[in-house]
Amino acid sequence: MVDVSQHELVPEHTLLDEPEVEEVLEEYQVKKTNLPKIKRRDPALPKEAEPGDVVRIERDSRTTDTAVVYRLVVE
Repeated sequence: MVDVSQHELVPEHTLLDEPEVEEVLEEYQVKKTNLPKIKRRDPALPKEAEPGDVVRIERDSRTTDTAVVYRLVVE
């Protein structure tokens, strides 16, 4: 079986720990539930991701070197 998360076109997905989550929520002045969602069964997610976790996704960007987005893992 192919591990999609290791494909060169899939951006890096990193689980955040609680202090990092709090920093992100404070920086953007949002609640965790206001973040865009990503389903737990998304093949690009790290295997240890659980519903309620927050993931940082770093993509290449034409206008900036790297675009960073945050997603809340849901069932």
